[in-house]
Amino acid sequence: MDLKIIGTGRSMPVRAFANEELTRFLETDDAWIASRTGIRERRILTEESLTDLAAQAAMKALEDAQIDAGTLDLIICPTMQGDLITPSQACMVQSRIGAGCPAFDINCACTGFIYGLDIAAAYLETGRAETILIVCAEAMSRIVDWTDRGSCIVFADGAGAVVVTKGQGLKTTHLTACGDDALLRARPDGGNCPLTPEIKPIERLVMNGPEVYKFAVAAAVRDLQTVIEKDGASLDDVDWFLLHQANRRILEAVRNRLNQPEAKFPSNIARYGNTSAASLPILLDELNKADQIKEGQLLALSAFGAGLTTGACLIRWHETKGVIKSRTEGNASDALIS
Repeated sequence: MDLKIIGTGRSMPVRAFANEELTRFLETDDAWIASRTGIRERRILTEESLTDLAAQAAMKALEDAQIDAGTLDLIICPTMQGDLITPSQACMVQSRIGAGCPAFDINCACTGFIYGLDIAAAYLETGRAETILIVCAEAMSRIVDWTDRGSCIVFADGAGAVVVTKGQGLKTTHLTACGDDALLRARPDGGNCPLTPEIKPIERLVMNGPEVYKFAVAAAVRDLQTVIEKDGASLDDVDWFLLHQANRRILEAVRNRLNQPEAKFPSNIARYGNTSAASLPILLDELNKADQIKEGQLLALSAFGAGLTTGACLIRWHETKGVIKSRTEGNASDALIS
């Protein structure tokens, strides 16, 4: 497939929200949350807008790629909900960074980054674009029910971005969708139309945790095996397995079923929680900025989310054009807890 990643970036809210703080309004504790999810804290939007995060992640990816926003041919923004219903989050980013290209959102929930890569590859292969920005931005704190201990402890806010261009980095992809709102859903508020007074009050995000767990593990194993076999490679050929950071138990179950070493499965869920579509590009940027991904290494990415959607892809890594060696975001390698 005609795509390679030439720049990565991420931006997280300033406000860290530790497990202990949840005990102020939930019947829970740090040990209970950490043992079930692997999460110790998450980042929540308080001082910033989602557009702020998305634009910051985008600018960092552009800086990493050493290109100007004016050279972009397209902006794709995977998000469940932007700052506004309209304009789209992608259009808000386009304005903020000074780009002049077409821009649109896609909503594939947590699988959004892999769907975005597949769409970008199609634009590049048909010659309709040469340089594309994919910026995943999620404000899950606005969607979850903060009285539901089973879901609000998991989700968080953040943004991650990549710049892609023509190349032979993306080797295979596999996407699925099965329309089902029983396991994971979030409804809008319904508005105040006088003709529909029976519309119920807003229903925040609802998740059937045990069923999502079973679905996620089975889907990730299946999708990863599919893309690897499609490429003619083997599980042992993969240098890094980058999985959607949904839950520590899911990551461990997938790794055990694939019978692969823990060192191949980097994770930042302890500090960031589940940032939906943003989780994969955030993790990818941490690895890139820590210089942990080497030229020629093989990366297998997998995600799953509401829809129900799933996706996996195989990427042969090429050195980005301008990876900055002096970082100011802290020791990124400390964040990658395998």
